[in-house]
Amino acid sequence: MVAGRGKDPDDAPPWDDSSITALRGARETMVRDQIAARGVRDPRVLEAMRAVPRHLFVPGELGAQAHSDWPLPIGAGQTISQPYIVAAMAEALAFNGAEKVLEVGSGSGYMAAVLSALVREVYGMDLEAGLCLRAERALAWLGCANVRIRCGDGALGWPEQAPFDAILLSCAAPAIPPDLWDQLAMGGRMILPMGPPGAFQELVLAHKAPGGRRMSHLMGVSFVPLR
Repeated sequence: MVAGRGKDPDDAPPWDDSSITALRGARETMVRDQIAARGVRDPRVLEAMRAVPRHLFVPGELGAQAHSDWPLPIGAGQTISQPYIVAAMAEALAFNGAEKVLEVGSGSGYMAAVLSALVREVYGMDLEAGLCLRAERALAWLGCANVRIRCGDGALGWPEQAPFDAILLSCAAPAIPPDLWDQLAMGGRMILPMGPPGAFQELVLAHKAPGGRRMSHLMGVSFVPLR
């Protein structure tokens, strides 16, 4: 289950296309072979990746591939990120559990569900209304009461809920969007794939400090663009 919530996610219709034992085994294998084996060590991140039922966040016909080591299409030209990238981004933000977090490009809601188990509040945004509805349904089934989803332009952020302790972009931008940087709390951190659309990008971690912006380059990635 996710963070002690009441319903068994593996019993959730209409995604019940495998046995509960097989689904839990698939997640355990995913975490062991794709995530921990590549160096993700944060025990809270590993537990969240084990607990969140990834198959709920992909189209039903792709349920058998839900735990595979690659991104998957979720409709509207968008994708759900590779499990390792989700875990690596969460670990890089070094959550202590008390944060208020904005995710831009929430898609079907998988990263928001992982964040739900790691932080105090999650605000997720996506431009596609159909994906927002799918995310809301899956998150409601899981009982993720600390997550809110909004359909809108993520580059503009969610100003009435700012400041945020951390901002995560699950889509690529050529540079840090200025409105999002303004909504990041002093001392906060932002992670995003930075680079042009249609090409590989660099996953960047930026810290907002009184003396300016501190940037760390983490790895090469490939994300759909921020629109």
